Amino acid sequence: MLGAGVCGLAAGMMVGRDGHEVIILERDDAPVPETPEAAWENWTRDGVIQFRQGHYLLPAGRAILEAELPDVTAALAAAGAVQFDSLRMMPPTITDRAPRPGDERFVTLTARRPVLEQVFGRAAQAEPRLEVRRGVSVKGLTSRTYNGTPHVAGVRIDSGEELNADLVVDAMGRRSQLPQWLKEAGSGAVHEEAEDSGFIYYTRFFRSLNGGLPELYAPILSAVGSYSLLTLPSDNETWSVSVYISTGDQPLKRLRDPDRWTSLIAACPLHAHWLEGEPITGVLAMSGVLDRYRRAVVDGRPAATGVAMFADAWACTNPSQGRGITFGLWHAQHLRDVVRAHLHEPRAFAEAWDAVTEAELTPWYRETLLEDRGRIQEMNALRNGLEPPQPDAAVAALLAAMMHDADLFRAFLESRAGITTLGETLARPGLVERALELASDVTPIPGPDRQQLLQLLE
Repeated sequence: MLGAGVCGLAAGMMVGRDGHEVIILERDDAPVPETPEAAWENWTRDGVIQFRQGHYLLPAGRAILEAELPDVTAALAAAGAVQFDSLRMMPPTITDRAPRPGDERFVTLTARRPVLEQVFGRAAQAEPRLEVRRGVSVKGLTSRTYNGTPHVAGVRIDSGEELNADLVVDAMGRRSQLPQWLKEAGSGAVHEEAEDSGFIYYTRFFRSLNGGLPELYAPILSAVGSYSLLTLPSDNETWSVSVYISTGDQPLKRLRDPDRWTSLIAACPLHAHWLEGEPITGVLAMSGVLDRYRRAVVDGRPAATGVAMFADAWACTNPSQGRGITFGLWHAQHLRDVVRAHLHEPRAFAEAWDAVTEAELTPWYRETLLEDRGRIQEMNALRNGLEPPQPDAAVAALLAAMMHDADLFRAFLESRAGITTLGETLARPGLVERALELASDVTPIPGPDRQQLLQLLE
């Protein structure tokens, strides 16, 4: 397995616990810190561009961890991860606060990315069938032909050594070079779609002054005109606040300055109280985030066998919805199952891996991509004084009606929790009709308009 991020480690543990010997190769050489706080203060992970950005594990990810790696869940809790109930975001316009069967689906356990990875890293070190080799760079693949198809037989590392494997799993994340390595090994081309998501993030972390976390008076992800706010509870009485903007919005790039960044958050009535903590970082910027999708089966034929593109190395999106690790954990479950059924049948494995990925995960990628495109189009229209594009009528009705109906709110929240795609939700009998019946004008989330925003940032 190539890559010892959270998803690679989770997959390694699941496959190892199923009886297989697993070696994980990680380019970054820094060892796993002894404590979560040491991970936050000192750990450098150059291979993970979002390592110091806001992080949130979706409730669906928490459910997978509890089912598959309960000891890791317990270790996360012991490390100070915060339990958060997404139903706390239910707006005050909903008067029906009675619990429903299944409400536990909306609860998660979340932590800052360095803390999360430290917990996974320490857990992986205790696995008897799992070996993590850090400071090892992979330089390419070794291959042979299997039934007329290029077959990956292992990898070549920086020392010149060749390591053989029944299966090579690409868990190298957003920066994976696997398609180039496959080309060099003589395989067919991998199908790839890629585009810049068009967003820049400006994030700052805080620690509580009173032992509590800020109340939620608005959604975790709030669209406010030509910018969005992302407020994420985290471990050990910490939290993050992110502003994200369109890459082309030059005036808003002044948000890199801490004083200007603070002025914007302070001017947002439902978010200003998130500043009431001790800043523990400056303003951390991230740009160049790709939306990218890869598929190794083209026209019904695998580009190569003996290899699996996994998690962010398979597909990655704008991280504001926090779906990456959750869907990586879900992908890990499927990897364990397909390995169990087809490890020694290379063609059958490639076809089964492609089929389950396309059926279970690709719809989430497509839906996320469409939402990102819609939001960036809206941002760009508003900053240029144009009328933004109109959203899909069914989606608009649900977004309006859910502010007044507890069950419709839960239906929408399923998509934000990683439980059900929005498309599946809208296909439920009678749901759109109910939303259209209850829909009314949506009160926008308050914050500076475009002119006020530009004045704040002068």
